[in-house]
Amino acid sequence: MKYISTRGQSEPLNFEQVLMKGLADDKGLYMPENWPKFNEKEISEFSHLSYSDLAFELMKPYIGDSLSLGELGEIINKSYSSFSHEEITPLSQITKGEYLLELYHGPTLAFKDCAMQLLGHLFEHFLKKREKKITIICATSGDTGAAAVEAMKNKDLIDLVVLFPKDKISQVQQKQMTTSASDNIHCLAVEGTFDDCQAIVKNLLNDKQFKKKYNLSAVNSINWVRVMAQVVYYFYAGLKLGSPNKKINFSVPTGNFGDIFAGFVAYTMGLPVDVLCIATNSNDALERFLRHGEYLVENVKATISPSMDIQVASNLERLLYESSGRNSKMIREMMVDLGANKRFTLDQLTLNSIKDLFIAKSVDEESTKNTIESLWVKDGKLIDPHTAVGINAGRKSLSTDNNTVYLATAHPAKFPDAIINSIGVFPKLPPNISNIMSSKEVYSNLTNKNKSVREYFEREIIL
Repeated sequence: MKYISTRGQSEPLNFEQVLMKGLADDKGLYMPENWPKFNEKEISEFSHLSYSDLAFELMKPYIGDSLSLGELGEIINKSYSSFSHEEITPLSQITKGEYLLELYHGPTLAFKDCAMQLLGHLFEHFLKKREKKITIICATSGDTGAAAVEAMKNKDLIDLVVLFPKDKISQVQQKQMTTSASDNIHCLAVEGTFDDCQAIVKNLLNDKQFKKKYNLSAVNSINWVRVMAQVVYYFYAGLKLGSPNKKINFSVPTGNFGDIFAGFVAYTMGLPVDVLCIATNSNDALERFLRHGEYLVENVKATISPSMDIQVASNLERLLYESSGRNSKMIREMMVDLGANKRFTLDQLTLNSIKDLFIAKSVDEESTKNTIESLWVKDGKLIDPHTAVGINAGRKSLSTDNNTVYLATAHPAKFPDAIINSIGVFPKLPPNISNIMSSKEVYSNLTNKNKSVREYFEREIIL
């Protein structure tokens, strides 16, 4: 298996190289040269597999000869041994035809763990083989950073630098990042938004000299391996609900588009998906885009679902590339427009191709709170605000002809203020992280400038 850039001007790489590189030299995102495909018989044979065994079968085609099958199996088993539920991502029923896919049983209580734990062990494996050290840089709207810290802490060959928007994530999310007490973890509170943090990360990754000096890589969903790992729970849910004989709808709380793009990959690999619902909060760039074909970046609005307070959805580039027949020239032109004018326009043919599978719905703050309250009162289920956005959008947009799976992306205890404001109940933190609120924080405050982050690297990162 080889990987190519969405912008068509970087050399093809193997799996190990793509993991380590993160972003392509031409500023594009890596994609598999060919998609592995599974037929109905093969998918049926997966139905008896555990989550780890299913992950092995689905990831195997993407690995090539970068790992032996024994190494892959061992890394997968280690990655999911830290989850608190034996099914890893269990499925629970809400009402007839409606299900929650619980993605919050990992060590940091969010769906990011499903990929980040794997990433941590993969990095460690290849770095030991190379006898090299790496610096990983990560922009986060909350959950990615916490998952990255948990996966990378106390690893001798890794320095992790996490940028998060100051005062724009929940206290629990911040504490999960800043209380690790690990010397290889560097947390930076940046004045600005997640989009600002992400822009800094991309700028540093695109500086070839800087990237080489610090052996820089990324763990945001711009890294293909993040998307690959998230494909597994779509198949896992589908198999629980009768795949491949039944089609399924998925409603996905969406910010940077990586999680829902994994659903598209699952569909491309053979999972019978009917509709993928892009559920956004008031930051509705994706809904407007799907309606009109124009992607327009506006100012980020602060909401009670902060992990989705994003206007620039990086992984949309992967979908545009695939839906346009892998037209890298078109992608380059659109991304230039986005950088220069904060907008681009998509041709109607490609937009219609996307609409064949995707719908989009934005959800306002009051509706988010009402959904949290409704699930609690009527069904006895406590959900976080991001999951509430997914449920509200799905219920307004999706047909009841098929089973619908709502991705429950985080534990409600990560967003106590939103829960208290919605139902008047304080959600308790699980025992494994109950002590973080009283733990000492270590982080640095920085202005929203590439220069300030570069200066931090010069002061703090030991080569």
